[in-house]
Amino acid sequence: MEKISFEGKVVIVTGAGSGLGREYALEFARRGASVVVNDLGVARDGSGSTNSAADAVVEEIKKLGGKAVANYDSVATPEGGSNIVKTAVDAFGTVDVLVNNAGFLRDKSFTKMTIEEWDAVMSVHLRGAFCVTQPALAVMREHNYGRIIVTSSTSGIFGNFGQSNYGAAKMGLVGLMNVLKLEASKFNVHINATAPTAYSRMTENLIPPELAPKLQAKFNVPMVVYLCSEECRENGSIFTMGAGWYAKTAIVCALGACLGDGSRDIPAEEVRENFDKIADLTGAKPLHDSLAIFELMGPLLK
Repeated sequence: MEKISFEGKVVIVTGAGSGLGREYALEFARRGASVVVNDLGVARDGSGSTNSAADAVVEEIKKLGGKAVANYDSVATPEGGSNIVKTAVDAFGTVDVLVNNAGFLRDKSFTKMTIEEWDAVMSVHLRGAFCVTQPALAVMREHNYGRIIVTSSTSGIFGNFGQSNYGAAKMGLVGLMNVLKLEASKFNVHINATAPTAYSRMTENLIPPELAPKLQAKFNVPMVVYLCSEECRENGSIFTMGAGWYAKTAIVCALGACLGDGSRDIPAEEVRENFDKIADLTGAKPLHDSLAIFELMGPLLK
């Protein structure tokens, strides 16, 4: 089996001081990449800050004979995002791969959630991906190559009690991916989303501890490594994973029902009468972009 190599490639991993991010950074380094280990060093809820988390991972990589530098900027500001990318360019000359992994939780049921708790999670997950991806993509465009990962979650794709802020941010990242798959592909930059499941500092209050040995962070690493490889042609997809299980996950559109003739008014009662057909997911399929819905409306647009 030919080994996937990242020799000569420069990889940025945000939130790489612990958990999933640390595992990603170590594996990319083992495969020859020069790695920027970004971590603000915050607690599970985003409070506090320390350089020690990023420094420790850099030291681990160097002990393995790899190349790495630390970065301590917040992903949630344009200045922080630019500095993270600048760290890669200054140290290693370019950026080939970006793994948007940084994040934290502030869980609370929706009616009890404060605007501060909402904004804090949106800031690091959704705004953070924008702030780092935009300058990274600018560098990737220059040399016509790049691989980008955004980290979504089953909490956004399918829902999870008490995580409306987190779920909304994570689903927002799917929207970001869906647009960038169209805008960036002409520059040979591919972007995909992962929805990992792992027992970590972030999830220890959500996952029973007896499952920890099976849900190790390392089991999510192989998919991220492959998606970030030069040989992988996948673009604009979501992959859900955990414990060694991997599955492509898609948002699909039903075939639906064409009501009326494209000109007459349609009463709600007609929707009621055809609702079973409208809601039937038999034959449903993912759409490449938003314009694809016009194919399904076809009979009404002639």
